[in-house]
Amino acid sequence: MRNVTLLGATGSIGTSTLDVLRRHKDEFKLHAVVASSSVDKMVAIVQEFKPERVAMHNEKSAQELSKRLKDSGLYAEVLAGAQGVEEVAGDGAADVVVGAIVGAAGLKPVIAAVRTGCVIALANKEALVMSGQIFFEAVKKYGAKVLPVDSEHSAIFQCLPYEAQTNLGYCDLKQANVNKILLTGSGGPFRDSPLESLKTVTAAQATAHPVWSMGPKISVDSATMMNKGLEFIEARYLFNATDDDIKVVIHPQSVIHSMVSFTDGAILAQLGQPDMRTPIAVALGFPQRITSGVDMLDFEKLSELTFRTPDFVRYPCLKLAMQASKSGQGATTCLNAANEVAVDAFLHSKIGYLDIATVVDGVLQKVNVGSLSSIDEVLDTDRQAREIAKSIVGAL
Repeated sequence: MRNVTLLGATGSIGTSTLDVLRRHKDEFKLHAVVASSSVDKMVAIVQEFKPERVAMHNEKSAQELSKRLKDSGLYAEVLAGAQGVEEVAGDGAADVVVGAIVGAAGLKPVIAAVRTGCVIALANKEALVMSGQIFFEAVKKYGAKVLPVDSEHSAIFQCLPYEAQTNLGYCDLKQANVNKILLTGSGGPFRDSPLESLKTVTAAQATAHPVWSMGPKISVDSATMMNKGLEFIEARYLFNATDDDIKVVIHPQSVIHSMVSFTDGAILAQLGQPDMRTPIAVALGFPQRITSGVDMLDFEKLSELTFRTPDFVRYPCLKLAMQASKSGQGATTCLNAANEVAVDAFLHSKIGYLDIATVVDGVLQKVNVGSLSSIDEVLDTDRQAREIAKSIVGAL
């Protein structure tokens, strides 16, 4: 029996993780769960899985949850606030910590988990975008292991040899005879829309992904392809790759989740349904395979698999992310912070869809940050970038 702590239990990744765990109650025990403010969902999780500890980032929600559990005759230790979240993440009782808190808010809890030396099933790409080198230095220092949950990085992981899989962050792609990592993306809901029409895109349109079922922030990131830009940076750190080792390819059908080409001309690809339960099951079960509840592909029903090169005019956020990757850790931290502020502003109708790239570019132009050497420096840079992004949003 392996103990699991789930950070971000009520989001889309958290919900999918619970579904996988539900199928393997003889193999996994849900030790602790963390959420932001969704009290109703947390009550249901405690009722079904009976975790020992829960933490809510929102302190009022934590108080309400504690009362609701007591009134329902349920028991779990309830912790509150950022400190409570970090305490649960780093309590050392979990064999596996699933890091699924969206955005920069997930960084410190995941680092706390790393310091316990456990397995990190990482869905929070922002943790690596912000602190990649620092993150993996901590992984090495504390003897933790990282397994990717992002569908694309899980696909790449599955295509690599075992020696690389068990040494993420420090694997040798040349020794593995890797020629290129081919990072696929759907292109989002506007890949075929006239460029002129992007000026009037609404939040409802941007969050209606044609293939994947995701939360609002990541859905907007998929539309702008900032999500692919963040994944590009994440792939660099996960697989110890250079920018030139990775190529982004648009694949509208989202059947091939990514590929790896090798020096002998062979290309390995991981195919499957667009369902996050597959990469979650891969991370939870590694090195074994466990059931996920996902239906098998029916190749007789696949009409076509198509590919195209990303258009940076249509996807300026992707270009900005790739440029930031070349500039270093400070730039990628600013990129992520600016994007989070801009997407939130767009979702609340404060700026237009095309303004997201304008805000991100404006922050990158104004902040001149080199290398970062500590989590405190990362968080300070993140704070500065957010302040600048908010001022740009206010001026639009």
